[in-house]
Amino acid sequence: MIVGVVYNEALAERVRAVLLSMPDVDEKKMFGGVTFMVSGQMCCGVLKDDLVVKTGPEGFDQLVAQPHVRPFDFSGRPMVGMVYVASAGVASDAQLRGWIQRGLDFVQQNPKTTAPRKARRK
Repeated sequence: MIVGVVYNEALAERVRAVLLSMPDVDEKKMFGGVTFMVSGQMCCGVLKDDLVVKTGPEGFDQLVAQPHVRPFDFSGRPMVGMVYVASAGVASDAQLRGWIQRGLDFVQQNPKTTAPRKARRK
């Protein structure tokens, strides 16, 4: 049995091309899509035909008011700080680069923190 691709591979390839020169980028398949991690944090991804971008909560209402953008609601509950961008919103390379840059900006401005290690008891 052949299982079909559940995310737009052409869009994923365009994202890969943009992130190609970036350091510390990992690609992971999850939840039927593909996620691009930068410095250990989710930056963006592709789910079905949509680009998913981690934007953070600041200015979220203005982002989702834009054409072709809606809140990320994979589980049925919208997540403030992540958006879907429909294919029409990333049709040009400039549009795609702009959205990916939003994800990169979020990752850069919100570096992953590691919890301090607990001291072992002797």
